[in-house]
Amino acid sequence: MINSPGEKTMALQDEDLVKIGAYVQQRLPEWLAGMNYARTIYDRDMELRERIVRVEEELKNQRELLKQGFEQMDKRIDQVDKRIDQVDKRIDQLDKRLELFESRFSRITVIITAGFAMMTVLMSVYRFVGQ
Repeated sequence: MINSPGEKTMALQDEDLVKIGAYVQQRLPEWLAGMNYARTIYDRDMELRERIVRVEEELKNQRELLKQGFEQMDKRIDQVDKRIDQVDKRIDQLDKRLELFESRFSRITVIITAGFAMMTVLMSVYRFVGQ
């Protein structure tokens, strides 16, 4: 406490301080036991350990969930790859069909061109013969 002016204070000698220190050391365990201070530290330590264990378990669960998620993503990617392969095969089939169509179209074009050429020749021959 702060002493106010005019209040008498007692000066302590070194020997008095030693006696006070010894008294406090002697009584401190009793005072702490009365306050349950030692028990409080133990309880806090146990609570922290329990919390650490719970956090570690939760981290383990999260790790397992992440692992499962990655496995599912791998399976899904494999499914998508298979689907892409199927689409590629279908595109190849369509390419073959288009090539067949082109070859047919080319043949038809040649036949039509030959037909027009023959008709032109026949018309010219008919014109010369018919006159």
